[in-house]
Amino acid sequence: MTERKPLGTNFESWIDRQIREAEERGEFDDLPGKGKPLPDLDKPYDEMWWIKQKMRSEGLSMPLPPTLALRKEAEEALEEAARARSESGARRIVEEVNDRIREAIRTGLAGPPLNLVPYDVEKVVARWRASR
Repeated sequence: MTERKPLGTNFESWIDRQIREAEERGEFDDLPGKGKPLPDLDKPYDEMWWIKQKMRSEGLSMPLPPTLALRKEAEEALEEAARARSESGARRIVEEVNDRIREAIRTGLAGPPLNLVPYDVEKVVARWRASR
């Protein structure tokens, strides 16, 4: 496809001809995904689609602002404490996340308001006991 467009030839038809000739030569036969539907074709257009697709394929995730990341971490800590094998394990998990919450309240974090206070360790441990 190094030839130049001939003078007087419609640009679009020149490209269409090159594509058709390449198809006839079989140059597109071994492309990955041939014959498969385009993924996410039915979803609304998102101008960041290619970035999101690349991040998914690489196993990456969008970074959250620090306050939202701490909120997520705190929720996950509660779930982890509920699954802990022992009362002391549940207590340790909640105390560790409480330390991070206190530090964030004391120093401040970037992002939307934290809206989070340390968990009541005794209440979490009581729920852990009740679920056993």
